[in-house]
Amino acid sequence: MKIFEEIESEVQSYARSFPRIFNRAKGEFLYDEEGKEYLDFLAGAGTLNYGHNNPVFKEKLLSYIEADGISHGLDLHTRAKAEFLEAFNEKILKPRNLEFVVQFTGPTGTNAVEAALKLARNVTGRENVISFTNGFHGVSLGSLATTGNSHHRGAAGVSLGGSSRMPYDGYLGDGIDTTAYLDKVLSDSSSGIDMPAAVLVETVQGEGGINAAGFEWLRNLEAVCRKHNLLLIVDDIQAGCGRTGTWFSFEEAGISPDIVTMSKSLSGYGLPFAVVLIRPELDQWKPGEHNGTFRGNNLAFVTAKASIDHYWSDDSFAKEVQAKGRYVSGRLQTIVARYGEGNFTTRGRGMFQGINCVNGEIAARITRKAFAKGLMIETSGADDQVVKFLCPLTISEANLKRGIDIVEQAIAEVCASEGEIPETVDFFEEDYSVSAEERFRKAS
Repeated sequence: MKIFEEIESEVQSYARSFPRIFNRAKGEFLYDEEGKEYLDFLAGAGTLNYGHNNPVFKEKLLSYIEADGISHGLDLHTRAKAEFLEAFNEKILKPRNLEFVVQFTGPTGTNAVEAALKLARNVTGRENVISFTNGFHGVSLGSLATTGNSHHRGAAGVSLGGSSRMPYDGYLGDGIDTTAYLDKVLSDSSSGIDMPAAVLVETVQGEGGINAAGFEWLRNLEAVCRKHNLLLIVDDIQAGCGRTGTWFSFEEAGISPDIVTMSKSLSGYGLPFAVVLIRPELDQWKPGEHNGTFRGNNLAFVTAKASIDHYWSDDSFAKEVQAKGRYVSGRLQTIVARYGEGNFTTRGRGMFQGINCVNGEIAARITRKAFAKGLMIETSGADDQVVKFLCPLTISEANLKRGIDIVEQAIAEVCASEGEIPETVDFFEEDYSVSAEERFRKAS
């Protein structure tokens, strides 16, 4: 349609990678206006963990709308909000022995990060915040100051202060614990780093290239925070809501953040919704001190409750996600071994993984070929060099296999055009006919 060229801003990005007009979506599929089907390994950049138009959530939402339920309520008490909070407390927080109060912020992830940074500074009386290389926390000014990507930072138009960058796990190479460097800097009054209010970290850096921090590194980071009396903020906006195989991405590491930011798949249905989880003693806001017109999205409360009730009342769904994650790991490791570990490497964990290519151009060629074959998949990283697997957690095993097969075919074609491998590689020599759970049970 010409209307997009005529009046839509040049700032658009995903539309350039996937130049189609889409008008329908269901489960793990998108359909363009010609009716062509695309398998979705983008999933709203991690917003659609439960797929498009999840039928369980849709039924609850339509019933709520039909009954003239409140859609917008500022921060008024509503039945929809109460039911979400009850489900979240009983099925998410209490089983994990977590005690948080819930702050409803503006509807996007960067709104939650802004609120978390503001609160940390107000509580501690300090300004500086430690963030990490390749971190991404949003593009409003406070969040952008803690974001590493130069492309996004360069668009700010002003200098960005209030944050000191430290090397993330693995940034200086294997075997170097960068939390020791952080501890040294904070212990030295002449390091030039002002004592911070907080440390802000993603356990898996999504936009930064699917860099997964080791559990020991995360535990060491928490120890440094406790030693220097810093607040630990975990940005779980993309890595949370089950993406890594547990509701919170930090669970397996055994750490206890002071503040957690969440958004993206929190609503379950793609509806805008963000929260900040705060240890009760840190909830020192004055009434109205941080607000936003759209912090009461009751439609999102309805679908968020439905997602918790349906998928997180026990650990069965988590086990399914973990099994699929093991399957993805096995497939990606096989692909890397086949096409050369010098050219490709794997990264990430759970259902949050990627293939690191030699450079952004190779990654782009792979994703373009995949799209031509009916798969939507994007890149991330400083140079867009990582092919990022971000499909719905609810994807069928058959379609998970099909999507990875398409990526492997695309890689084979790109490598063949480079003269690196023969074009007649057998993509399917592994036996993936049995279920992911059964295969990895046997392997272990």
